[in-house]
Amino acid sequence: MAAQTLLEGRYLGGRPPYGYTLRDLGPHPNPAKAADGKHLRGLTPDAQTSPIVRRIFDEFLAGYGLFAIAEGLTANHVPCPSAHDRARNRHRSGIAWSKSAIRVILTNPRYTGRQVWNKQRTDEVLLDVDDVALGHTGVMRWNTRDKWVVSKEITHPPLIDDETFGQAQALLARRARAVDRQERQRRARNPYVFRGMIYCAVCQRRMQGQYNHGAAYYRCRFPQEYALANEVEHPRNVYLREDALTDPLDDWLASAFTPDHLDQTITAMCDAQPTDQLRPQTAAAQATIAACDAKLAQYRAALDAGADPALVTDWITQTQAERTRAEADLQTTQQTEPRRMSHSQIADLVRALGDIAAVLRDADPDDKAEVYRQLGLRLTYQTETQTVRAAVDLSAHRGQIICVRGGT
Repeated sequence: MAAQTLLEGRYLGGRPPYGYTLRDLGPHPNPAKAADGKHLRGLTPDAQTSPIVRRIFDEFLAGYGLFAIAEGLTANHVPCPSAHDRARNRHRSGIAWSKSAIRVILTNPRYTGRQVWNKQRTDEVLLDVDDVALGHTGVMRWNTRDKWVVSKEITHPPLIDDETFGQAQALLARRARAVDRQERQRRARNPYVFRGMIYCAVCQRRMQGQYNHGAAYYRCRFPQEYALANEVEHPRNVYLREDALTDPLDDWLASAFTPDHLDQTITAMCDAQPTDQLRPQTAAAQATIAACDAKLAQYRAALDAGADPALVTDWITQTQAERTRAEADLQTTQQTEPRRMSHSQIADLVRALGDIAAVLRDADPDDKAEVYRQLGLRLTYQTETQTVRAAVDLSAHRGQIICVRGGT
């Protein structure tokens, strides 16, 4: 794929960038794929959106900021990328242009007519570093610009020239250096108990964490990110102090464990547990063992039929070794396989905690944040009434209630 991008400039799939649409380039050069009716595709300027891309570059080089450009486009009723293609952006509001959308367009080298590949990579990370038997999951991460593969030649009609694109990158770099990175990094190290859980009731966007005078706050600055011309009535700044919410929330959660509600809560926790299901690793190990047994039966039948004993013996040795490895994997996964707990087991653990409110109040912030996350906690802040709506979803709880080294 790197060679096809670098040397041929071939379009390798994916959605076309804003400003382009796809066109048919004829049958696929691979005869087998061509026989299946597959065609090559390439990028061609979109009549509606390509002028908008040129306008963004022109205004940026003329001295307009990202927010000013977004404001002007929204005021002129130009649909933002997610509004222009609603079929593939149903998860986005599409109400206005944002600064991030402008920045993505300004940094995309495809607008110079060259094909780009390897802007992202997939890293395999452990699901749980303390339990490697759970396996890995793929995480998409951005590559640095030096890892990108850019075609040598122009492969599709450019919307801007190389000089314009270079000037835009230089201007972006100068503005980025003006930002105090050390201050941003210092703030990022502060813990936020409700990270990613608090939403603004006006725009339904997640509120961002910010530390002021040693205290944690959550803020929504929708007008600073999206154009004001979208006519959404939104305060310029929405702030919520973390410690004003922590105690009432903990008291609300602890109320579920009062004597009047304890049995109902324990029943709900018991019902919310996932059913006993085999892990993918367990199912794979069992399938491997079954396949090995089938192969061994075939090899024994081949011996009885007069096959070469030396060759069949080699096959049997390899298959038995594979079966032994599968049995070891099966034993490992079964030892760590979560099991449903009974109503009485959960009741014993809950009662062993004692005062739930005190446990939550004295818990480490990171541990408390993990408890909230496992509960599926969602907080919605209504700035007009200065109230927070809290909701938890026990059915979304993916963790297991376990005893560790005798403790709870």
